[in-house]
Amino acid sequence: MSGYHGRGYGGPEGGRPPTGWPEQGAPPPQSRPYPPQGNPYAQPVPPQANPYTQPIPPHGPHAPYPGHLAPLPPAGPLHVPPSRGRRILRAVLNPFHAAQQTFRPSRAGIVHDPGVRRLQLWRTGLGLAAWLGLTLTYKAVVGAAAVKAAADDRLDQSWTSVLVLVCTFPLVVGAFVTAARGPLRRVYLRRTLRPLGAVLAVMASMATFPLAMAPELAGVREAVGLPGKIVLGVLCLWSLGFALYGIGLSLVHVFRTADIHEVLPPLLACVLVWETALLDVVTGAYPDVPAAVRTVFVLGAPVTVTALSWWELRRLDRDHGLTLRSALGR
Repeated sequence: MSGYHGRGYGGPEGGRPPTGWPEQGAPPPQSRPYPPQGNPYAQPVPPQANPYTQPIPPHGPHAPYPGHLAPLPPAGPLHVPPSRGRRILRAVLNPFHAAQQTFRPSRAGIVHDPGVRRLQLWRTGLGLAAWLGLTLTYKAVVGAAAVKAAADDRLDQSWTSVLVLVCTFPLVVGAFVTAARGPLRRVYLRRTLRPLGAVLAVMASMATFPLAMAPELAGVREAVGLPGKIVLGVLCLWSLGFALYGIGLSLVHVFRTADIHEVLPPLLACVLVWETALLDVVTGAYPDVPAAVRTVFVLGAPVTVTALSWWELRRLDRDHGLTLRSALGR
C-alpha cells in the first residue's frame, strides 16, 4: 500500500499517472536534438589564413623572385691546390718561382700587413737609390765597361751584405730564442728551420758558379765530358736567376725571419745595416767620394733604416699587438 490508499501511482488498483507523465510500461519518449543556439550579437569571424603557407610569386615573364625563392648563382669552378709534384716541377722549371717559395715567409698565421710590406720595400729601395745616386754623381759611368763595373760593384756589395747577414743571423736569432721564456723557446727553435734553409739555399746557389767557371775545377769539367758540361751550364743559368732574385728577397725579408716572429726582421735589419756601415768605415769604401759626402752616405743608410724599422715595430704594436716583450713572453 502506498501513501495514496491504493490509488497512488503504481498501486494495485492501478492509478493513472499525472498528466504528462508516461504510463506504466510505456517506452520512454525519444529525445529530439535541439538546434544549436547562436549568439545573436556575435560578429562574423573572417576566415583565418594558414600562417605557414609561403607566398606565391606572380606568374609573369619578368616577375622578380622573393628573397627566399631566388635562384642560386651558378657555382664556379672549385679551386684545387696543385699537387706536391706539380709544385716541385714548377720550381725546377722557373728559378724565380723557386726563389719566391724559398725566401718569402710563409708561416701559417703570419701577419700580412700591406703597410709593413711597403716599409720593407722602402727600406731596400732607399739604399739602392742612394747607392745609384752616389755612383752616378762621383763616378764616370760612360760606356758598357763602366756600367758593368758599377753593376759588379753593386753585386759585390749585395753579396757582402748577404755574407754579413749570414754571420749575424745565428747570433741575433740565438739571442732572441735564448731570451724567450717557457715553451716559446721550443716553438722558435722549430721555426728556425725555414730561415736556415734559405741561408743554405743562397750559399748553395752561389757555389755552382765556381763549379761551372773556375779554372781550378777545369779537370772536373773535363772528366764529366760534354753531357756533364751541358748539365753544369744549365744548372749555372738556373742558379744565376735563383741567386740574383734570392739575394734581393733575402735583403727585403731578412732571410724570412718573420717565420720565427714578425718583430725579428726590423731588429735584424738594424743590426745588419750598422754592421755594414762599420765595415765601410773600416775598409775605406767609396774612396772617390768627398769625405763629407761619404760620411753622410755611410751614416745616412743606417739612420734611415733604423727609423723605418722603428716605424715598422710601432705599426706591428699598434695594429696587431705584436711587441718584443710579448714575443719573448715577458
